[in-house]
Amino acid sequence: MIFFDFDGVIVESVNIKTEAFAILFEREGSDIVKMVLQYHLNNTGVSRYEKIRYIYDKFLKRPIGDTEFHSLCDRFSSLVTENVINASYVRGAKEFLEAYGATYDCYVVSATPHDELRLIMERKKLTGYFKGIYGAPAKKTDAIKTVLANKGLTPINAVYVGDAMSDLESAKANGVLFIARINGNKAIFDNVNCIKIDDLTQFKRIIDNIEKDTWQARIS
Repeated sequence: MIFFDFDGVIVESVNIKTEAFAILFEREGSDIVKMVLQYHLNNTGVSRYEKIRYIYDKFLKRPIGDTEFHSLCDRFSSLVTENVINASYVRGAKEFLEAYGATYDCYVVSATPHDELRLIMERKKLTGYFKGIYGAPAKKTDAIKTVLANKGLTPINAVYVGDAMSDLESAKANGVLFIARINGNKAIFDNVNCIKIDDLTQFKRIIDNIEKDTWQARIS
C-alpha cells in the first residue's frame, strides 16, 4: 500500500500555493508577506485553514471573523485550483501510476480541502489510479490510520511518500515507512533517517528494493 501526498509529490504545485499566499496577504505589507511565506514554506503539509488562522493570530495579531475567514479560503481556492489542474507532474509520477496503479493500492493523503482535491484529480484524470482520496479537514495522521484499520493491514504493509515535516510526522505516528521527495525542501530532511528521492522516475525500483528489514525499520 502506498500513500502519496499530492502537492510536490504527484504534481509540481508547491510554488502555486506559495504565490497564492503572497497575493492573499499583499495588502498587509512586505514584512508580513515575508513572514507568511517563510511560515508557509516551513509547513507545506499543513492545511490553509490552519495557516490562515495562525497568520492572523501570530503575525497580524488580530482576530478573524468567520465571514472574512471563509472569504480568504474561497479566494485562495480561486487562485490555485486552475493553476494546479494545469501544473506539470513530478517526473515519473504519471508514468508510475499508469504502469502500477493497478498493482498497488494507492491513496492520496493531502492538506488540500477534500472537494477541491477531488475536483483537481478528476480534471487531471487521476482518480482511477487511487483507492481513496483524503483531504482537509481530515488530518493526515487520521486518514492513514483509518485506511490501515479498514484494510486490516499493519504498518509494515505501507509506505508514505511526502515532502513536508507533517508528512513525516503522520507516517511516524502510524509506524509507516516514510519516503521524502526532495524539491526545495532539502534542508528540513537533512537530519532525518529516511529514503530520499528527487522524483518518482526510479520509484518502482526503490519499492522493489526495499528489503524486509527496511520495511520494518522505523524512524528513530
